[in-house]
Amino acid sequence: MVLRIRTRLCAAVTLGMTAILPTAPSQAAAPPDQSKAEGQAYPSRPLRIVDGYTAGGATDLIPRMIGQKLTERFGNAVIVENRLGFNSNIGAEFVAKAPPDGYTLFHASVFALASSASLYPQSKLGYDVLNDFAYVTLTGAGTYVLAMTPSLPVKSVSELAALAKSQPGRIRYGSSGVGGAAHLAGELLSSRAGVEMLHVPYKGGAAMLAAVAGGEVQISFTSLAGGLPLVKAGRITALAVTSANRTKTFPDVPTISESGFPGYDLTGWYGLLAPAATSSAIVELLNGEIRKIVQSSDIQEKFANLGLDATGSTPERFKEIMRAQIQTLAKIIKGAGIKPE
Repeated sequence: MVLRIRTRLCAAVTLGMTAILPTAPSQAAAPPDQSKAEGQAYPSRPLRIVDGYTAGGATDLIPRMIGQKLTERFGNAVIVENRLGFNSNIGAEFVAKAPPDGYTLFHASVFALASSASLYPQSKLGYDVLNDFAYVTLTGAGTYVLAMTPSLPVKSVSELAALAKSQPGRIRYGSSGVGGAAHLAGELLSSRAGVEMLHVPYKGGAAMLAAVAGGEVQISFTSLAGGLPLVKAGRITALAVTSANRTKTFPDVPTISESGFPGYDLTGWYGLLAPAATSSAIVELLNGEIRKIVQSSDIQEKFANLGLDATGSTPERFKEIMRAQIQTLAKIIKGAGIKPE
């Protein structure tokens, strides 16, 4: 449906934004139904989706794919703006403090925001992840892969744990930074296996994977999208996945949970947030449209190519997952004594 609300004129599109130009709605995707209320029609001008990561990565491609479909459905451009830094928290703070008019959204990595909530005080972040956002919908989910250098003489996670126990501190695992997914996944495995491994942080996922491929570190945890090319090329080995269930991308690769460590489950969730005071009517409209988009066959296929599942949710379910992720990561961070750099 199209909602009518009071809005103010928007500012000019700032330098550095990438516009997704409006096109005529396709016949296959009918435009939203129209309803009437006081004020201007929503949306009556371009929407902005802020992403906290560099252009071209999986977290950036998700809002661009969804934005293009929203453009077609609404007839207004959807702009994806990359606001980098501080583990995506610069972009999150910007959106938390934006006008709650439905024209500024944040595409969030649940893992990044949940880990930040435990690593940093609210005064440092500039926002409260559970109270300063309206939760719109999940957009996708994906597992992480336990990647191993091919020369390591193990064939399972249990064998890796046994080797690590026999050589405390000798197994090195790489990450893309302190407090990130790879770091916390490694600490969770160390805790569950009762082993001591050496954490080696790198400046980004590409450097981390190059270190695994070259044998500089023995293992790391990477997204499917990031690790898939190197696995196919035989430069790294996919030993296990971190999610509760196996993935369609690597159906023969077991989960860590079924490899002797039951209950191990770290899933990378993504979703869209709006400023907290955004009206429930706008949240409902966006939720309905985006859930239709992620259920479409072409979006499902495009997500699958990134090693992700396209998945929508209710706002309540999205917030529930964020709260649970915060609790899980807080335990890992506290147990390992991790401090922000």
